Amino acid sequence: MRTFDPTNNQHASRVLDDWLSSREGGHARAGISALGQNAATTNLTANELASMLGASHTTASGVAVTAETAMRVTTVYACVALVAGAIASLPVAIYDRETEARTNHDYWWMFNEKACDGWTAATAWEYLISSKLLYGDGFAQLLRASPYSNRVTGWKPLHPDRVEPFRDAEGMLWYRVTYSDGKQSILNSADVLHLPSLGFDGLRSPSAITYAAREAIGTSMAAERFSGQFFSQGSTHDIALKSKSGLTREQADGLRSSYLARQAGSRGPLVLHGGLEVEKLSITPVDAELLPTRLFGVNEICRALGVPPHMVAHTEKTTSWGSGIAEQGAGFVRYTLLRHINPLRQELNSKLWPVRQRYYVEHVTEGLERADLAARSNAHRVALGRAGEPGWMTVNEVRKVENLPPIDGGDMLNTGAKSPEGTTNEPQTAAASA
Repeated sequence: MRTFDPTNNQHASRVLDDWLSSREGGHARAGISALGQNAATTNLTANELASMLGASHTTASGVAVTAETAMRVTTVYACVALVAGAIASLPVAIYDRETEARTNHDYWWMFNEKACDGWTAATAWEYLISSKLLYGDGFAQLLRASPYSNRVTGWKPLHPDRVEPFRDAEGMLWYRVTYSDGKQSILNSADVLHLPSLGFDGLRSPSAITYAAREAIGTSMAAERFSGQFFSQGSTHDIALKSKSGLTREQADGLRSSYLARQAGSRGPLVLHGGLEVEKLSITPVDAELLPTRLFGVNEICRALGVPPHMVAHTEKTTSWGSGIAEQGAGFVRYTLLRHINPLRQELNSKLWPVRQRYYVEHVTEGLERADLAARSNAHRVALGRAGEPGWMTVNEVRKVENLPPIDGGDMLNTGAKSPEGTTNEPQTAAASA
């Protein structure tokens, strides 16, 4: 059996140590101790250190874009919260392949209520999906009853910077995980849920934040910083004082005191002397372009994350998905969520039931695509069968869609055939049955 020693590849950088030593408190802020004969490092991984320094993610605007700094941009925060929150709110159903019906499997609890100690299912799903959006990969460890058991008892999300995928000499995939207490372990690929992104090379994926949207996010951060400084310094100068002759020091000091008193809220007049004239100033064209720049950044960030701008309250332009809530919800599921749900479903099914594939999991998206009451009622009438047409749903199936309990006699399917009395064998609608 191949064994691994996760501590035999500890590396230190003398260049990095010298750079941190030249800055007061640099080692403490970086979370590592100075290198030396008996030096020891904390549990900060190399990926976390690189992310914290942000040296490899500096943009043309001079702003370093990392997963942490990007979340300070409201558009990034809204997009990540929208996608991760929507997937976390979806029920995860477990089906029997033989009957195609939902089953009360033991795994239902950990995917819909509690993932493991300290993690509810919704919180764990949000962490996993947001890690994929921000870092490019989402990782979670499957907790088993024992190293020799196929039964999963829970699952725990892992920080992407604390997971290092690698392949051994035989090409087998393994994951080196550094836990919060500094301990490391090597996990088999069967024990790790891995959600990659576009550009996956078999081990890691590039982050949409630091790869595709880096410049847009950096520009947005720089524009927001400039905007804050712009208004904190009194927006722009509203007047200019012109003089055809020079001013003495006493005249300049007196004029400055009078102007500052006026800026501080004094309602007294601005006293001018020495032949000074007042000229009104307007905002410059450069300052006037600040708002369009920030609005353009919203579209760029939404485009990189695959989120329609109108879903994050950017309603400058109309959407082509339709004006109804049902149409927008269906479009959001079809074009945004499925690109994350389908890989997640495939990963869960391949890791939970690798041998006997009797069961499978699937996210229930009907809640996000639900139409209004009138549209649902009309659809139910068609499904139950009307005007002599055969139906394709029973009353109890329709009631289940509407979260209503079954009724006696509600499992009969309308075949469209006429009864001996000459009437169509048509069951009551769900509304009438309720």
